[in-house]
Amino acid sequence: MRVMHVMGGGDVGGAKTHIMNMVTGLNEQNDVMLLSFRAGPFADEARERGIDVRVIERTNPFRAVHAMRDLVDEFKPDIIHCHGGRANLMGAMMRRSRQVPIITTVHSDYRLDYLGNPFKQHTFGTANAIALRFLDFYQPVADRMARTLIERGFDPEQIVKIYNGMEFHKPQGAFDRAAYLRETYGVEIEPGDVLCGIAARLTAVKDIATTVRGFAEALKEAPQLRLFIAGDGEDLEMLQKLAAQLGAADRVTFCGWVSPVEPFFRAMDINLLSSVSETFPYSILEGVCAGCATVCSDVGGMPELIDTGENGYIFQIGDYMQLARYLSKLGNDAGLRQKFADALYEKASRDFSKEKMCERQMENYRHVLARFHTPRDARRGIVICGAYGRGNAGDDAILEAIVQEMRELDPSRPICVMSRRPKETRLVYRTGAIYTFNVFAVLKRFRKAALYINGGGSLMQDVTSTRSIQYYLYTLRAAKRHGCKVMMYGCGIGPINRTMNRDMAARVIDRYVDRITLRDDNSRTELRRMGVLRPDIRVSADPTIILDAAPREMVNVALEQSGIDPNGHYIGFGLRNWKGLDAALPEIAAAATYAYEKHGLTPVFVPIEFPSDLMPAERVGALLKCPWHTIRTRQPIEVTIGILARMTTVVGIRLHSLMFSAGQGVPVVGMSYDIKVDGFLKYIGSRTCLQLQTVRAEELYKLIDECVSGALDEQVRKTAEMLREREQENVRGAAILLGMTTEKD
Repeated sequence: MRVMHVMGGGDVGGAKTHIMNMVTGLNEQNDVMLLSFRAGPFADEARERGIDVRVIERTNPFRAVHAMRDLVDEFKPDIIHCHGGRANLMGAMMRRSRQVPIITTVHSDYRLDYLGNPFKQHTFGTANAIALRFLDFYQPVADRMARTLIERGFDPEQIVKIYNGMEFHKPQGAFDRAAYLRETYGVEIEPGDVLCGIAARLTAVKDIATTVRGFAEALKEAPQLRLFIAGDGEDLEMLQKLAAQLGAADRVTFCGWVSPVEPFFRAMDINLLSSVSETFPYSILEGVCAGCATVCSDVGGMPELIDTGENGYIFQIGDYMQLARYLSKLGNDAGLRQKFADALYEKASRDFSKEKMCERQMENYRHVLARFHTPRDARRGIVICGAYGRGNAGDDAILEAIVQEMRELDPSRPICVMSRRPKETRLVYRTGAIYTFNVFAVLKRFRKAALYINGGGSLMQDVTSTRSIQYYLYTLRAAKRHGCKVMMYGCGIGPINRTMNRDMAARVIDRYVDRITLRDDNSRTELRRMGVLRPDIRVSADPTIILDAAPREMVNVALEQSGIDPNGHYIGFGLRNWKGLDAALPEIAAAATYAYEKHGLTPVFVPIEFPSDLMPAERVGALLKCPWHTIRTRQPIEVTIGILARMTTVVGIRLHSLMFSAGQGVPVVGMSYDIKVDGFLKYIGSRTCLQLQTVRAEELYKLIDECVSGALDEQVRKTAEMLREREQENVRGAAILLGMTTEKD
């Protein structure tokens, strides 16, 4: 692949390190040219490393872009990759004159790049912000910057993520840090001193003041701490005065600009970061490589690198008191410092190496090229419709599973979701999104789509609303008439009670749907009763079965935030408001108390839909005679699944509380309020199902005993395997309709 990297030439810090690592790594197997708009050390170093470097020194941007076009015509790149404001401006100016995709790496928050310098903010910063809107693709460093771009209106499907990477190697040979600090900075340290270091520009966005305040506070508990600040900038004088005001000046050393940085970090015990905005700072990776323990502010991709309490600490931006507590704890515990340093090195060297970064970059290039060279009139898109954007974890999980499966089929296909909250959907699922009932926008998407997915759940029912089933039927008809293949995906059918609705549903589904996959046998029986015969109908499983639980550490944090010991023993409850619940509440409360007294299982209420599921949890809790907990904040789907996976057994009214649990191999007890609950439990061969309106505590006792006894463990394990295997029928059906495979395959 031929790649032209474009940069301003004055790049420093993390951006410089990223570009240098990237171009040298890619140059090993690709043709790489580095175009710089300034001569100097960066261009010289790249040239010394074997990179084809070209320099265009033009103050007039129109002359500069003309020279850039000549180089593009000479080099004939497959892709142009910009870094920084000057490069973005040049890329935007020449974008339409050459049919080459232009991608930019967003190394930092462009709105904060010149924080503290109003003139540059309103000139260079504004020019960059405008130029960004005219490029083809965006590559933010780490997920949080991707979220920021989407929140500002950038198209999620033009965004691909990257993470900084570096060559990890533990320093070799003896190192006398006392001699290094004495000879380099004229500082004498004592044998018991614990050294904290921060390497950053002394500017507002780095918020070094929080580091100084936190350090001064930590000295009260850990007077052996010392702070070394490596960097220069306009905040130097202010920071020196602050250290003096806080009485910490004699323990703080301002080192100025440090190069090389490796011996600086080798001398430190703790590496600090207190920025208000970052992407994936190299200063943290460099400290990891040198064997430092790490404490940093909650910015950029740091939560993806650091698991707080496991391999480092993260504090909220500006919270110097929390920083002080972490510094005191590390300052007084050498074993903890070593534990964190070793654990973080193992994770960083595995997941954020230079090789990993270049692999991700090549994947991103291939994705960008496939998207860019797809003919504009090609029908390749996928439109997904369902009860999305309403705060229901079950429906959200369905969407997440379908999007995941469609991207596994073909990452380059554009996906658009019909949602009640399109902005939120774009942000969470990184897809296109339109308002569900914006008919004109829906029809426009149908004209460009290859496949319309009526996505999961029980959309075809009239218990909650007649208007909703009529609208969903309208979308099936409209999608087909506009040239889409139409699929009902891992769904449930019914109940459809009104004669008019049954007749209409039967006619529309039979005529306009190409393929139907169902999550239970009851739904297939219902379609046959309605007279739906023409579509290809298969029984599969609910798409959410494919979703995995969040990592253990993330689930632990969620439990602890809810006041729940991650190592306890629990029985889970997934409740919802429904007719018959009032009479069932005392029975459920009695069963929860029974589980606690006989089996030592503390009740945990796990809401699936926020905030409506909190009310029945509180009502049962008020009747309990034992300790109990509720997950009171909305959690990501994977975390909710992870919490349910920690339960010994789960008693559920909510269908997806049962599905999530069964998919994780947890025995379930169902209290059915709808045929979809009966259908699911019957489908998995479960005999642990009661009717909500007639549930009795004694019956629940017996089923809880059976679940806790282990007698069902093997059956539950096989059920989870069966559901995951059958769910693949959903993906296979979509692949057939998209022409990616055939029935024989």
